[in-house]
Amino acid sequence: MTAIKTVVREGALQGRLPARELARACVESCASAAAGLAALRAGLDRAPGVRVDDGAVATAFHSERHVLVDGRAPVTFAPLSRFWRTSDGWVRTHANYPHHRARLLGVLGVPEDVGAVEAALAERTSTEVEESVHAAGGLAVALRTPEAWAAHEQGAEVARRPLVEHERLDEARARVLAPIDGAPLLPAAGVRVLDLTRVLAGPVATRTLALLGADVLRLDPPYLPELPDQHADTGFGKRSALLDLAADRAAFEELLAGADVVVTGYRPGALDRFGLSPRALAERRPGIVVAQVSAWGAYGPWAGRRGFDSLVQVATGIAAIEGSKEAPGALPAQALDHGTGYLLAGAVLRALTEQASEGGSRFVRLALARTAQWLLNGVTAGPAGERLYDGPGPWLAETNSALGRLRYALPPVSFTGGPVDWARPPTPWGSDSARWD
Repeated sequence: MTAIKTVVREGALQGRLPARELARACVESCASAAAGLAALRAGLDRAPGVRVDDGAVATAFHSERHVLVDGRAPVTFAPLSRFWRTSDGWVRTHANYPHHRARLLGVLGVPEDVGAVEAALAERTSTEVEESVHAAGGLAVALRTPEAWAAHEQGAEVARRPLVEHERLDEARARVLAPIDGAPLLPAAGVRVLDLTRVLAGPVATRTLALLGADVLRLDPPYLPELPDQHADTGFGKRSALLDLAADRAAFEELLAGADVVVTGYRPGALDRFGLSPRALAERRPGIVVAQVSAWGAYGPWAGRRGFDSLVQVATGIAAIEGSKEAPGALPAQALDHGTGYLLAGAVLRALTEQASEGGSRFVRLALARTAQWLLNGVTAGPAGERLYDGPGPWLAETNSALGRLRYALPPVSFTGGPVDWARPPTPWGSDSARWD
């Protein structure tokens, strides 16, 4: 049993819903999994003690807001990513990426102008906007109450699923990980992770695995660039390479042959045509751990829809609770993204631990919408803080990198003898070779 020390801080991630408790629980779950794997690989009698500090957690859950490149503040949401009034309520759009922005504007038939978009949306109902923008490949979600989401077919389907889905795919023999020693203890040392994720939840998970010693290689298609500040924030400890899965299948298969873990963050089924379904991967690489994260889950009528944290908050009723009569609101951080990311990293670490003794290729899956359901129904508010959270300062650090001088949030995952920072800063997007070190 892992001993856990919790530092509760009043003022951290304050909102109407218990976001602080959600964030703390997600980080604690990941840190406990890391400590357990560290004990196994280091031959310890008991797992190292875990320490969870609300200050470190709150700072890390705002990491994309805290990152500075040469002193420049990050760009978070684009002007067209926001709430809009419709003829019967509210809708939220996500247009940070150029292709999503173009699809939204195409549906509305207006130029890239806030006033023009506002006028066009005001003439339509929220569900009309939701459906028409989705049909065009864009992103817009109507505001719902928790009750309306529970009555929705997708909401009902999500509620029936466990928070973390896990499955044993085959009877592959155990893959024994080499013993570790020295300082810091790196439970994922020697584990090769193919990172096929974008935006926040998946990259947070793989960033955490990199902290814990994994060799993480992020692969992106050359025709779909990442947002620079987002890449800087989530790229710590990793390498970044470009690979066209359709044109460079031989290169990918060579990488897969040496991988221990594959993490995907695209829509469920989107990568299946490349032979990247969990079972197909396990057939070609017995003993693999496959981890998937998506917005809405791999089931129900919304299984194939694109989504982001901000949109999941709107659909599930979180934005209605956190808002007012005048306008919808939001959680104090993108807690669904960050929280699901730490849960995903913890699930991978537990799968590696189980596999070392029981064998079998493993599959774990999470969804932002299911994490939202946990926040709405399962997480309870904790005690008053014994200390105050008066700013992120103690949990921020700086380093030089190929991107420039970086300020960044330190990792919140902490256990006795474990790492306190990443071994290396992020590299420029796509600047590394698509091969294992």
